[in-house]
Amino acid sequence: MRKRVLSAATSLAVLFSSAALVAGTAGQAAADSRRNVPVSSVGDMVVDGVHQKIFISDPSQGKIVATDYAGQVLGTFPGLSGVTGLALSADSKSLYAAVPGVDAVVVLDTETGAETARYATGEGTDPKFVAEAGGRIWFGYGTQYDGDIGSVDTSGEAPVVTLEQDAGMNYSGAPRLAVSPTDPNVLAAASSYYHWFRVGAYEVGTGTAVRTARTAENLPGGTINDLAFTPDGKRIVTAGAGNRHKVWQLSDLTQAGEYASADHGSAVAVAADGTVAAGSDAPYDPDVFVYRPGDTKPVRQYDFPSTGTSSGGDSLAPSALAWEPGGSRLFALTTAYGSSQALFHVLDEPVKSAPVVTVKAPASGTLLKALTVSGTVAATLPLPAGTPVTVTRYDAESPQGKALGTKALGANGTFSFSDAPTAAGNTTYRVAYAGDATHSAATGSAVVNVAALKPALKLDRNGHTVNFKTDVWFTATLGPTYKNRVVEIWADPYGNEPSKLLRRGTVNAEGKLAARMTLTKDTAVYARFAGDARYARAEVRSTAYTRAGVTTQLSRHYKWTKIGATWYRTYHQTTDPLVSAWHNSYPGRSTRLDLQVWYDGAWREAGSEYFLLNPNGMAYVTIGVDGAAGLRFRIRSAYIDTLSGDYVNTNAYGGWSYFNVTR
Repeated sequence: MRKRVLSAATSLAVLFSSAALVAGTAGQAAADSRRNVPVSSVGDMVVDGVHQKIFISDPSQGKIVATDYAGQVLGTFPGLSGVTGLALSADSKSLYAAVPGVDAVVVLDTETGAETARYATGEGTDPKFVAEAGGRIWFGYGTQYDGDIGSVDTSGEAPVVTLEQDAGMNYSGAPRLAVSPTDPNVLAAASSYYHWFRVGAYEVGTGTAVRTARTAENLPGGTINDLAFTPDGKRIVTAGAGNRHKVWQLSDLTQAGEYASADHGSAVAVAADGTVAAGSDAPYDPDVFVYRPGDTKPVRQYDFPSTGTSSGGDSLAPSALAWEPGGSRLFALTTAYGSSQALFHVLDEPVKSAPVVTVKAPASGTLLKALTVSGTVAATLPLPAGTPVTVTRYDAESPQGKALGTKALGANGTFSFSDAPTAAGNTTYRVAYAGDATHSAATGSAVVNVAALKPALKLDRNGHTVNFKTDVWFTATLGPTYKNRVVEIWADPYGNEPSKLLRRGTVNAEGKLAARMTLTKDTAVYARFAGDARYARAEVRSTAYTRAGVTTQLSRHYKWTKIGATWYRTYHQTTDPLVSAWHNSYPGRSTRLDLQVWYDGAWREAGSEYFLLNPNGMAYVTIGVDGAAGLRFRIRSAYIDTLSGDYVNTNAYGGWSYFNVTR
């Protein structure tokens, strides 16, 4: 059967597309990274600046995992049933862990991870949170309706555990704890369960928690998922229900401000310079809001992506934000629905404003005709007029990019420039801001589809018909193009035969390229031009038809007889003539034998019939002539397109063979 013709969709396919670009976004700088860590839940996270380690508790699996600042696991410490709160000793040599499953505070060596002590807090106390203050270990414990504070005094020969350090506060759930950065004898505590919102402040230098302030009764807010002191030790920031991280004056625990965030506040971290990172578990809103000291609007926001099976973004875990001690990076832990591992995030430039580069350009353009590209560079810290941005054009001719120079921002961060595309296909304009001490680098891009020019491509011999095994030259003619002058000529013979390349080469000065082929079948011939940076690809087709090969032979005659000007093979009527007919073979092919008789002064039809050829293209047929004495005949074989069983050749008729019959 004939091979199919290339579809119009294929022949008109776009040759070039834009170069792939990676552009920074408003929420996350290109240097930010993330890594899976083997914890299925997050109880707490603390950063050890001395050893540059991060400790993460996993209550579900009862273990602590230690990583480096990149999230690479350094060690795992199992056997700590329900371990939740973590705290470092003042010298960073010890890690305290509240382990409710064994009613104890466990102490680990921060360098080796070895357990160095275990302090029982009393059966059923379920300690959840821990801190070191006033020379003692403090822990939050208790039930959903009756949480309290306890302490462990390790100064004597045997540890002394004291419970109910503030029974009158009646925290909801085991209270979370925080220690003032300016006074190691000042401790803050906050409810960890949703029944009611309570925060207390304590002097603990004497070994007894002396409450110095508390929030008012029945304040709305519910669960407090984290709390942190400001660097001056005068305020406390809490993360809880609602879309505000609230600020409390330590002296009387009245509200002294707030940081706008998103619903479900889950974590808060305050850097040494006073920068506040307010974190929320917000599947469809930003998760982290970073505020520079004294600012009321965030300088940066982060929205964690979805890596699990939920449509919403990953969840920022409670108490899972921490600043790099002495550095500028922010660490975060998120969990994803349907995932058995948490993600450790390193946010490299959280205190820098993250500009958003918006680039606008026409959807389509014309080759070598100027178009206008415009846009803005918007940032939480606006960039001044005159700030330079660099422009790069990516297209088929410059896939690695062609620099178009720098452009200066105008008022309100606007920019505009003109350019004439030099290549067809997708042209991408990329605008980049390099960043500075207070801004991250950022890029944006826009794509213009530039229409390709249509090349003139011709191929001769369309409809040409030749005999079997004729050499034919096919000539392609290519009109003006940009750079590419290469043409391919392909042959696609009818039937089960693969296409083949006849010639590939550069056209001559007249735009011509010729290829020769010996035709044995009807053949579709294609001239193809791959296109270049300005001209589209093109393809044209010519169909050359080939007559089937044909011969007819008669045998078994006993003599030749000349009648008029024609020689006849002469047969006795007792001997049947043998006709041997041949065509070039093809599966299922037949020949048609046409028989005529001379009668009444003219050749009259005596019948036509098809006979199947053998694999060698032969058909052998005998003609019965008994009783035909005195008659003259002629016979020929013919291939008839389609009727002979296939259509890979064009009609072909053999010459007439003449015979007569005698007694």
